Amino acid sequence: MKILNFGSLNIDWVYNVDHFVKPGETLSALSVDRFCGGKGLNQSVALSKAGASVFHGGGIGSDGRFLRERLLESKVDVTYVKEFDVPTGNAFIQVDKTGQNCIVLFGGANQEITREYAKEVIKNFQEGDILVLQNEISALNDIVELAYENGLQIVLNPSPMNEKILELDLNKITYFMMNEIEGEAITGSSEPDIILDKMIEKYPESKVVLTLGDKGARYAEGSKRIACGSYEVKAVDTTSAGDTFTGYFIAALAENMEIQKAMDRASKAAALAVSVKGASNSIPLPEEVDACRLVLKK
Repeated sequence: MKILNFGSLNIDWVYNVDHFVKPGETLSALSVDRFCGGKGLNQSVALSKAGASVFHGGGIGSDGRFLRERLLESKVDVTYVKEFDVPTGNAFIQVDKTGQNCIVLFGGANQEITREYAKEVIKNFQEGDILVLQNEISALNDIVELAYENGLQIVLNPSPMNEKILELDLNKITYFMMNEIEGEAITGSSEPDIILDKMIEKYPESKVVLTLGDKGARYAEGSKRIACGSYEVKAVDTTSAGDTFTGYFIAALAENMEIQKAMDRASKAAALAVSVKGASNSIPLPEEVDACRLVLKK
């Protein structure tokens, strides 16, 4: 089984601030850092660090070649990363003193993905392989259609949530990896149990993982429901929490790990990630996850 992550590659500019800037306010940053980022890159790094063999598909500009190098350093196959004659995608991230973040994205090369390019990539994968998608690249509908025709298992993280997600044929999705905001946008409910019930009602062939921040995560498949708690850590930067959880969970799926164990491992990895500044660099290695002795929140 091969894993293809067709996702974004961003240059992350992280501004540490006392509080999120308000309309009309000019705010001095406490510090600024540049990191390799993009939900696609972060999830590929998380997949690889979790022990999975992963191929990355996506676009960069000449200013983003160091992102390709970052993937290579993380043992991600970059055969399908393409360089376009446009700037690389950028993310401008504010991180406040509690570790919470807000993000502004500029698509750049991430929005140069075409159906033709996607077809050339996806033809190298076969039935049963896993495709991982987020919502930070163009041609998403084409990618879902092509992957479904090829029999790939499609994992969708519908983030950032917007009308592009609702235009997809979501019946073709094998796994939804979503948070409460995304769940509410699709189902109209903010209650976790109702979100899961409505998702399974609307997409009965799909499986749903709903992450709930410090309240843990829940899983739904048909009538089956599984809950997982979160671990106590001092949050420094939550930027990569969701991507770390996604990468570790999918890697566990590829190993045929039991869902309960997969969710617990992903939750522990995400907790470790939020205790470190930055995105892809904060994702822990398996030995760090196994060695840590975190306590579940009550």
